[in-house]
Amino acid sequence: MKKTRAFLKWAGGKYQLLDDIRRYLPKGDCLIEPFVGAGSVFLNIDYDRYHLADINGDLINLYNIVKMRTISFIEDASQLFTNNGNTAAIYYALRTAFNASNDAYYRAVLFLYLNRHGYNGLCRYNLRGEFNVPFGYYNKPYFPEAELLYFAERAQKATFVCESYDITLTRAYKGSVIYCDPPYTPLSSTAKFTTYHTNRFSLQEQLHLAELANKLSNENNIPLLISNHDTLLTRKWYKHAHLHVVKARRSISRNISSRIQVNELLALFR
Repeated sequence: MKKTRAFLKWAGGKYQLLDDIRRYLPKGDCLIEPFVGAGSVFLNIDYDRYHLADINGDLINLYNIVKMRTISFIEDASQLFTNNGNTAAIYYALRTAFNASNDAYYRAVLFLYLNRHGYNGLCRYNLRGEFNVPFGYYNKPYFPEAELLYFAERAQKATFVCESYDITLTRAYKGSVIYCDPPYTPLSSTAKFTTYHTNRFSLQEQLHLAELANKLSNENNIPLLISNHDTLLTRKWYKHAHLHVVKARRSISRNISSRIQVNELLALFR
């Protein structure tokens, strides 16, 4: 099956693992994703319905606007993808405008611009909730018109909501299938957690997610697949799941060309 890329650049996106995720994700009526991110799984696996959530309100706002105002959004966003718009001065001016704006549509347009012009597909905020990713210095950022149109078509069967993962999991019903792609646990004790919006996904939350997964599969007969790094901790958390080891390329420094293959787990609770 052909794979379709998301219209956002996204650190930790699941495009490269799609074949493995397709292999282990069970069939069902509705796919639920509490950590939808760039939406690569949603875009490439067919279900009748989708319930897609994320704690990042800007992301969910963007998705709802692309779903409902597709053509006007493409027309307006494309105007920022010019040679004049691809400078540090313009980028930082628009980043300031984004942080100051309360207009949902304008923020959505700027969010796409910042995503494609910012450094390495990062989505990062400071403790005041301000987007603070630096300029990426790319030669010619790509405007993803075809990807936006495909997303909008798929989105007609989807509901996008901004909410915490534990709330999303309470909405699961028999016939649902859940895929969880939480912020990954560090590979070592010296590695830093990925900042997820203005919160950090703690070890306690990682454990809580695993406990909820085990409960949903045992008590409600709802299958749930979690992806994470393959570590002693994740193997302990997912001890009640069927574990599948897959290879993924990961950056090991600020130089994005410095990548190694690491083991990841796909933990299936069913």
